[in-house]
Order: sequence, then C-alpha cells, then structure tokens
Amino acid sequence: MQARIAHVAAIVALVVAGGAAQGPTKSITANVQPQTAKPINVVKPHIKPYQVGTASWYGDYFEGKQTASGEPFNMYDLTAAHPTLPLGTMVKVTNLRNHRAVVVKINDRGPVVPGRIIDLSYSAAQALQFKNKGLQTVRLDVVHPDTVAMLEPVAFQR
Repeated sequence: MQARIAHVAAIVALVVAGGAAQGPTKSITANVQPQTAKPINVVKPHIKPYQVGTASWYGDYFEGKQTASGEPFNMYDLTAAHPTLPLGTMVKVTNLRNHRAVVVKINDRGPVVPGRIIDLSYSAAQALQFKNKGLQTVRLDVVHPDTVAMLEPVAFQR
C-alpha cells in the first residue's frame, strides 16, 4: 500500500514540477482548419416614404407675403408649402433624379396646382438642383425634431 501511495505521489510531483498545468508551448492548432462564422444577413428596415410626387418651387413673386404660419415668406429660407402636414413639421425632401436632399420646414399651405405634392422655397429648389427645371419628382420623409437638432451646426466659442 505504501508503495502504491509513493507511486501516486511521484506521478503528482512529476505533473506539478513538469508544468503540465500551464498549457501547450507550441500552437497545436497549426494543422486545424479555422471555423468560419456563418454570415449574418443584416436587413436594414425599409422606411416607407411619407409621399412621392412632383415638387415645384416659388420665389420672388411671394417674397415678404404672409405664409399660413403667419411669418413672412423668405425665398432664401429652407421652407416649403404642403397641403396637409402640420405647420412647423420638418421634412427631408430628396430629388429622385440626382439624390440630393434638403430638410425644410413646412410654413405654408399649397401647392394649389393639382398633381403637385409640395412647393419649395427658391433656396430649397436650388439645393436640390432643380430651380432651372421648375418641376422635379421628389420623395418626402418626415424628420423627427431631435434629428434636425443634430443636423444644425454647433456654434463654437473661442
């Protein structure tokens, strides 16, 4: 029995002294093929546009005239007229021909021409590069006010 205990003690001593608990010193994965991760299909949520249709613009003829919101029309502001959106709503307007986009504030009613969904200010039409064409097919997306706050430039004090 003592011989057997001595034999087990010797094996334990060899294992501890030999560093068997440390792990391999050479890479044992050299001949092992790495497992490839299965691809994950990330699906972006499709956000449905609020409206798609024809846009027009208005400019100096209406300059200074009162809008439906009560403020005077300024053709250089990024504003628009829409028949049903609440006044003050921010809308991202995307020109579907060149994919340029601008965020405008709805401050007026219109357009009064059938088939048009929005009338943009001169500056908004210029930003979308269609002021010379007069009409353009656009996509409207209502923008959350917090998103607009992130888009506005931050004033830095020196």
